[in-house]
Amino acid sequence: MNLLFVADPLATFKTYKDSTFAMMREAARRGHTLWACEVRQLGWQRGGRVTARGANRIVLTGDPHVWYTVQATQELELAGFGEHGAVLMRKDPPFDSEYFYATHLLQQAEREGARVFNKPASLRDHPEKLAILEFPQYIGPTLVAREPEAIRAFHAEHRDIILKPLDGMGGMGIFRVGPDGLNLGSIIETLNKGGTQTVMVQKYLTEIARGDKRILVIDGEPVPHSLARIPQGSEIRGNLAAGGKGVAQPLSARDWEIARGLGPVLAARGLLVVGLDVIGDWLTEINVTSPTCFQEITDQSGFDVAKMFVDAVERNVASAYAGQARR
Repeated sequence: MNLLFVADPLATFKTYKDSTFAMMREAARRGHTLWACEVRQLGWQRGGRVTARGANRIVLTGDPHVWYTVQATQELELAGFGEHGAVLMRKDPPFDSEYFYATHLLQQAEREGARVFNKPASLRDHPEKLAILEFPQYIGPTLVAREPEAIRAFHAEHRDIILKPLDGMGGMGIFRVGPDGLNLGSIIETLNKGGTQTVMVQKYLTEIARGDKRILVIDGEPVPHSLARIPQGSEIRGNLAAGGKGVAQPLSARDWEIARGLGPVLAARGLLVVGLDVIGDWLTEINVTSPTCFQEITDQSGFDVAKMFVDAVERNVASAYAGQARR
């Protein structure tokens, strides 16, 4: 099977922890052919189909310093894999205008016959902060607003709050304001940019001290271990990018409840892999762009997350094209 990974530049991969690399390694172990390109290489022209100009066919070397070699470079039609392949959208956030345009190109590739995971339309429909609003039974006190008065009222009610931008990643732009309200006005002005941008505000959950849990759900089924990302020192953020310590642990009863409640719903929408962020008993985000933590969970728990993922890709590709053949 041919697999095209639409991702960040390969030279930027930290292969010791990169989840896309873990996917590649497992796919290569099974004999699948690996291709890679960046979003900027996607294009379409009337009379043709969506292509990745200058896509690279790569082979993994096993050397952590020079981890791949390029075997061929060509303009690749995304729908040209036929029954023998898929496109894996693994571009990291931010979900900016170029990412948005890429989802439309990938959706056109779907119309032309390509299989794309995660489904491009569902990537657009599930912004990672706002997707939780559909599932209020699993989330703690949350406000989405841009008006300072609404944010101040939320703080007055809950006293200890977290404020964050809707387009942030890796813990960027997250602020905590305690009962004294110190700097609340300045933080609101910084995040809502003078009332022009919407902000998410959530009650501060003291359970963050035990970690911000990343729960992976693949094709509707939860991975049985999460990665609890535990804040270090005086930091309030557990994100690994912000210096959090990752500790794999079995899912709690509440984790299973949340993951099993959301998993089938999201899988039915073409979201093959999602990352649920849970603090204590409460869902805080639904990550759909390029969920991570595959290697950390596997290394610490022994559960092979990449194997589960590639199993799901193979199963979905086989099912899709079997359905087409019957028609």
